[in-house]
Amino acid sequence: MSTDIRIAIVVDPGLPAGLLANTVGAVAVGLGARVPALAGSRLADRDGRAIDVSANRPVPVLQAPAEAIRALMLKALAQPGERAVVPFPAFARGLHVFADYAAALPERDLGAETIDGLGLAGPERWVRSLTGALKLLR
Repeated sequence: MSTDIRIAIVVDPGLPAGLLANTVGAVAVGLGARVPALAGSRLADRDGRAIDVSANRPVPVLQAPAEAIRALMLKALAQPGERAVVPFPAFARGLHVFADYAAALPERDLGAETIDGLGLAGPERWVRSLTGALKLLR
């Protein structure tokens, strides 16, 4: 991916606080794994204490109802190009082993699932075109 990468995470504001935080965290991990250029470096303070960088650009967390998130995901998946699309389907919340999720997903239709959250990373223009009308989560 180019250096012109923008990130956005979209979540359903109706989720309870704990589920909201879990969704944002899981989606952020997925974005970081898919696009290592978003972080992955280390910095040190003046005393030489090295830290891992959390992110090297802003990570806006936006809000939309689940139906709108699903529509946004489908629109994003239909567009070609270098980009990351990381959904968090609601059914995944009940699966605590990744192998169970990997086995269940091929039997599901994401176009019919409730999507609690979605992470996007890609060219700034692409991400803005998909998320520009959404409000920040407050």
